[in-house]
Amino acid sequence: MKVLNADFVTSAVGADGIPRDEVPRIALAGRSNVGKSSLINALCRSKIARTSAAPGKTRLVNFYRITIEGGPGGPGRWPLYLVDLPGYGYARGGDDAAAELAAVAESYFADAGMKPGARGALLLVDSRHPGLPQDRAAAGWLSRARVRYDIVATKIDKLTRQERVKNLRTLETEFARAALPVSAANGEGMDELWRTIARHVRNAE
Repeated sequence: MKVLNADFVTSAVGADGIPRDEVPRIALAGRSNVGKSSLINALCRSKIARTSAAPGKTRLVNFYRITIEGGPGGPGRWPLYLVDLPGYGYARGGDDAAAELAAVAESYFADAGMKPGARGALLLVDSRHPGLPQDRAAAGWLSRARVRYDIVATKIDKLTRQERVKNLRTLETEFARAALPVSAANGEGMDELWRTIARHVRNAE
């Protein structure tokens, strides 16, 4: 698989700013500072998404258009959008984290121009902190909204072998599905993550 192009396209506040083409979209949701932007850069092998140590940096819905050659999406070229949703769980007013996600995700997933098959998402959780209430609330919201999603456990390189086994088991128990361990720092799990993304893309066709 080869990433031919990876470009930032636009930022949207609501449905009006969402691209209107037929390219499949995969949304990345997660708590602030979980590593969404770093993961996008690792997947694309290019620093197209701005990263920050400060939580709450991404406050808009950011669209990145990727063109792939071959790989798990099948022969030939295939395009997709990676969509970076604002991180939840960081609000100075003490707003409920699930409500933060819902306000943004409702606008994104309720977009009338979205094909049913494009309602795919990756829910990123910090592997060091499994089973946080905010993440469970986000998973519940995505389920109720009928969004197909996979759990991605970020920053797996920060754990010891023993912590890794324990925390991945906890995540599987909490979400009733296995979490995919990844590291934007050392590239672990990127190939499997691309296969997961490709499954979403094929379902959108």
